[in-house]
Amino acid sequence: MQQYDVLIIGSGLAGLTLALKVAANKKVCLISKRGINDGSSNWAQGGIAAVLADDDSTEAHIQDTLIAGAGLCDAAVTRLVAEHGRETVEWLIAEGVPFTREDDNSGFHLTREGGHSHRRIIHAADATGQAVQKTLAEKVRQHPNITILEEHIAVDLITAGKVNMEGSACLGAYVLDNITGKVLTIAAQHTVLATGGTGKVYLYTTNPDVSSGDGVAMAWRAGCRVANMEFIQFHPTCLYHSEAKSFLITEAVRGEGGILKLPDGTRFMPWHDERAELAPRDIVARAIDFEMKKRGLDCVYLDISHKPADFILSHFPTIYRRCFELGIDITREPIPVVPAAHYSCGGIMTDHIGRTDIPRLYAIGENACTGLHGANRLASNSLLECLVFGQAVAEDIIAQPQQPEVTLPYWDESRVTDADEEIIITHNWSELRRTMWNYVGIVRTNKRLTRALHRIHLLRDEVHEFYSNFRISNNLIELRNLLQVAELIVNSAMERKESRGLHYSKDYPFLADEAVPTVLEPSNYYSLLDSHHGHEPHEHH
Repeated sequence: MQQYDVLIIGSGLAGLTLALKVAANKKVCLISKRGINDGSSNWAQGGIAAVLADDDSTEAHIQDTLIAGAGLCDAAVTRLVAEHGRETVEWLIAEGVPFTREDDNSGFHLTREGGHSHRRIIHAADATGQAVQKTLAEKVRQHPNITILEEHIAVDLITAGKVNMEGSACLGAYVLDNITGKVLTIAAQHTVLATGGTGKVYLYTTNPDVSSGDGVAMAWRAGCRVANMEFIQFHPTCLYHSEAKSFLITEAVRGEGGILKLPDGTRFMPWHDERAELAPRDIVARAIDFEMKKRGLDCVYLDISHKPADFILSHFPTIYRRCFELGIDITREPIPVVPAAHYSCGGIMTDHIGRTDIPRLYAIGENACTGLHGANRLASNSLLECLVFGQAVAEDIIAQPQQPEVTLPYWDESRVTDADEEIIITHNWSELRRTMWNYVGIVRTNKRLTRALHRIHLLRDEVHEFYSNFRISNNLIELRNLLQVAELIVNSAMERKESRGLHYSKDYPFLADEAVPTVLEPSNYYSLLDSHHGHEPHEHH
């Protein structure tokens, strides 16, 4: 058994920020499912929203966030995050993040994205996440108080009740070493879920392969409430190409004048919204979905070729390079795009400092539902949320008194065998993702949701049996988590009898008078967790 002050599950911007902020006072263990830079933060292109310009204001940022959130943002949390924008960006600048400057070097270049009333997105060209992630990861690697375990995936949280101890606190987690196949028992004073999003539950997604909803599923099994899981943001423009896997075309392309067109070159966004290409993401994604379904199209086209070539090359070097590799010259021709699952606005319910329903368990970043995003996240507020809540949780952890160390039971594999065939995992994974895409996508109906839930339950039962009888693997853990998350998304969607923000139902196309969050409580649902499976923890004898 390993003992730490703080166990951080996830190595994206939220996890790295927290690690650096607590490491002076605490012994930290940071777990990364793959490499430290393989999460969504590294892929974020746009930037970080913060009030940095003289003509901008915190009030304007708050208003823009509240409008995008369609009545469901927590006003106090929104204010807290907006007010801490500048200081968190200044911290990143001090840490050495190379943000793009104005041509005359007078200050940092700020771009504008859909839903924002001002230019307030600080960025590093079109690869902001990578610049931030790389800078912070290097600092984390050098820190003597931080142990990094790469190629390790958390299996389940260890709560006091689960191991027959008093109270309900989280005491650590069981963690699978993907290289050796051994399960470690890690005890911690504080455990923080920073596992990112749930994008891999869908067939088309802008997310990396690691986005399998692990934090949400583990927290739910441990007894935490989840909220607003029906609000999945579909990014309107993901590159559509057989060889391009999950490559996002940033919103900034539309912000800088890109136009959406049908295959014959007709512009269509003005038919759907007076803001045209600069309408919020949900409106643009629904418009593209509508045009594709109506005309039987595989994709639509995003065209910025009317801008000077040197402008395109300086603003969008990453996109230009990737498209050029695939034979598309964006300075001369349009980019084929489709909507794709991009961001989960819901997640594990937390308070304004990242605390969950379980003592000593926190959630930050995309796997948390802090109340900031409401029914639709405003562009570039996600990295900001990671930074602000990473800082808030760090302060709360440092202020807590030390608890006595406990000896936790080890993971018992005496009653399980090696899996006879892995094909069930890959087959169920692809069936789940197709089901979610077809039935729980951008536009939903009661009938589609009922069908989805039926299929999810069949798959869940198969996987549950598999999990109970065979040794676990990374793929099995992810599939088990994705099925749990899929069920939560569908149940949440069925609870909402209106269309609001990112949730659009043909059966309830109207907006209800009152905006109410969807909150699911584990005690009310059959959970995947069954305490009598082969992996029952055992006391040392």
